[in-house]
Amino acid sequence: MGAFIARFGKRLVVILPLTWLAMFFLMPLIETVQVSFTTARRSVPPYAPLWGFEDGVFFTNFNLENYALLFEYWQDYLGPAGNSVRLAFFATLVCLLFAYPMAWWIARSAARMRTILLVLVMLPFWTSSLLRLYALIGLLNPNGFINSTLIYIGLIDQPIGMMQTDFSIYMGMVLTYLPLMILPLYATMVRLDGDLIEAAADLGGSRFHIFATVILPLTIPGIIAGSLLVFIPAVGEFVVPALLGGPDQMMIGKVLWTEFFRNRDWPVAASLAMLLIAILTVPIIYARYQDGRQDDAETHKLGNSAS
Repeated sequence: MGAFIARFGKRLVVILPLTWLAMFFLMPLIETVQVSFTTARRSVPPYAPLWGFEDGVFFTNFNLENYALLFEYWQDYLGPAGNSVRLAFFATLVCLLFAYPMAWWIARSAARMRTILLVLVMLPFWTSSLLRLYALIGLLNPNGFINSTLIYIGLIDQPIGMMQTDFSIYMGMVLTYLPLMILPLYATMVRLDGDLIEAAADLGGSRFHIFATVILPLTIPGIIAGSLLVFIPAVGEFVVPALLGGPDQMMIGKVLWTEFFRNRDWPVAASLAMLLIAILTVPIIYARYQDGRQDDAETHKLGNSAS
C-alpha cells in the first residue's frame, strides 16, 4: 500500500478532484447543453432525447427553436437577464464602496484586533441567510423599525416605501455578499508593503495622490477577486428578489425557476441557463486577462531587477 501511494500518490491528488469536477460539473453542464437543443414533451424527463437509435436508425431532435424563442420574446427572457446584470453590477459596486475602507481598517489594525474583526466579518456566514433577510424585512417594512423610528422622532409623517424596490434588493445583496468582498480585499491589503506608502509620503505625496498612485493599483487584484465573488452569484440570485423585490424586479433566476418548475419547459430553461453562463463568462475572462497582465508585469519587473 505504501509503495502504491509513493508511486501514484501525486497522480491521485490530481485525479480525485478532476473526477469530482467531471462528475458533478462537466457532465451536468453537457446534459444542460444537450437539453437546450431539444424539444419539450409531456414525459419523464420532460424533454425529447437529443439523439439516439430507433429500430437501428439514427435520429436527432436537434433544433435552435429554444434560442430563437429567447430572442423572439426578449422582453420575457433577455429583459430579466439585463435587469439581473444591472442589479448585480450596482450591488457589486455598493459592496466595494463599503468593503474597501472596512478591509483597509482591518488590515491596518493590530494583530489581535485584526483577528477579532475578521471573526466579526465572517460571523454572518454562521447564520442562515433566510434569517438575515427576514430580519432585513423587519427593518424595511412600512411598520418596521426604521419607519417607526423616523415617525417617532418627527422626521417623516408617512412611512417610506422601501420594500419591493431596487433599494431593498441592493440592501439584501449587500447583507448577503459583503463578506465575500471584504475578505479578498483584506488578503491583498494585508500584504501591502508599508514602506512604499511611507516613501510616497516622505516624497511629498498627498493622501489622495498616494491612494490613487500606490494603494489603488496594488489592490486591484483584490478588487477583481471580490467583485467576481459578488457579481457572479448576484446575477443568478433568486431568494433575495423573491423576498425583497416586487413584481417589477424580474430577475433571470426567477425566470429560470418558473420555466423549470412551473411551466416544466426544461429546454427553454436550459437555453436560458446557457445564456446566463455566457453572461458570466465575460467578467471571468476579463479577470483572467488582468491577472495575466499583472503576472507579466511582475515577471518583467523581477527580470529587470535581476539584470
